[in-house]
Amino acid sequence: MADSRSIGDSKRIVELATFFVGDALCGMDILKVQEINKLMQMTKVPQAPDYVVGILNLRGQIVTIIDLGLKLGLGATDLSQDPRNIIVNSSGGAVGLLVRKISDVVSADMERREPAPANMRGIQGEYFTGVYKTDNTLIGILNVDKVLSFED
Repeated sequence: MADSRSIGDSKRIVELATFFVGDALCGMDILKVQEINKLMQMTKVPQAPDYVVGILNLRGQIVTIIDLGLKLGLGATDLSQDPRNIIVNSSGGAVGLLVRKISDVVSADMERREPAPANMRGIQGEYFTGVYKTDNTLIGILNVDKVLSFED
């Protein structure tokens, strides 16, 4: 069976799960997403970095929840606005990325990905591999592995 993620030899099509962090539209390879759920009851973690909102028990699995807005330097996610957790797997176990809102799944030709613009420098820029232009918007492509590295 042929790989449905590539068309021909030169194009690499990736399905991007897109979501809002503050007002910024971001995306990541949908294959990195384990599940998406509502914010559940969490336990605070003493002396954790400010972007670690807490931990939760997800069907017997302990999941660390990161406020992606704080991690990216875009401000805290408003918990009163019904945010969502994007559960992804990392080398250290499952991690939940707290985002403001889930958006669409977008098929992106990664050959058309552009470098992150100059105004994405600093702490935000290191977490993005580039941007993808659609007909009416820009999607910042999140480097999930970099976000999940806890080397701060």
